[in-house]
Amino acid sequence: MVMNIANALAAYQNIGGAAGKAVGASDNSGGSFADALKGFADDAIGAIKDGEKAATAGATGKADFASVVTAINNAELTLQTVVAIRDKVISAYQTIMQTQV
Repeated sequence: MVMNIANALAAYQNIGGAAGKAVGASDNSGGSFADALKGFADDAIGAIKDGEKAATAGATGKADFASVVTAINNAELTLQTVVAIRDKVISAYQTIMQTQV
């Protein structure tokens, strides 16, 4: 999977820059967490679609073996990453729901 590292670094820097600001102060210098998540989801979907296209091209003999294997490995890694993130989100949600107020 090809991830845009520049976006990840920018998001990290935005979080670090916002840490010294007052709660509730708006920071319009970068994208939101939702935008970053949408970008990651779009990249993941693109990698999986590329793997499907490469598999189809390989089955019809229109692509070489190395490119098919690379695309399928990228798609598999992307899927594993998405599942790991999903598991962490579910775990965090369950922890929050168990918290007594």
